[in-house]
Amino acid sequence: SDSSAVQDQLKGVQQVQASWAAFAAILSDGSVVTWGDEDSGGDSSEVQEKLKGAKQVHATARAFAAILADGSVVTWGNPDCGGDSSEVQDQLKSVQKVQSTQTAFAAILADGSITTWGNPHCGGDMSEVQDQLKGVQQVQATWYAFAAILADGSIVTWGSPDAGGASSEVQDQLKGVLQVERSEERRVG
Repeated sequence: SDSSAVQDQLKGVQQVQASWAAFAAILSDGSVVTWGDEDSGGDSSEVQEKLKGAKQVHATARAFAAILADGSVVTWGNPDCGGDSSEVQDQLKSVQKVQSTQTAFAAILADGSITTWGNPHCGGDMSEVQDQLKGVQQVQATWYAFAAILADGSIVTWGSPDAGGASSEVQDQLKGVLQVERSEERRVG
């Protein structure tokens, strides 16, 4: 992705995150510069005024989510991949961490609850497990599912069953969990 159009803005870069075809960089002043494919989050002009005080930026395949200093979140990019958080925007307060699948985001809030948005089949809809998601300590993601470790060491999963979103068969073994990691899929081509 050619950064020449924004090269003069890329000073004091603190973090860079990539979607499939775009980049987002947080600068030392908390502003965000984006470039690359517009439908993959390379164009943040519609939310640029809100992108002040960015602390972290996270990506799905075609969208970005920035956590701001006040704990709120600003999203942009493809709406089907988490670029539109308007339905949950009022819940995105005191956000501590964000994790992503390929097409959905999950935000851990200060009270240990979670808010999700994006593709419902890939973790954007946690309604079936929402009542279990209390005291969340950590969230990990595969391409299409999320797993949350709770304060009591148990795990709650949601998203695509074929990608780890269904853990009922091993639920009785998932006690005292300290950490969850995803396997990296290797693609040849």
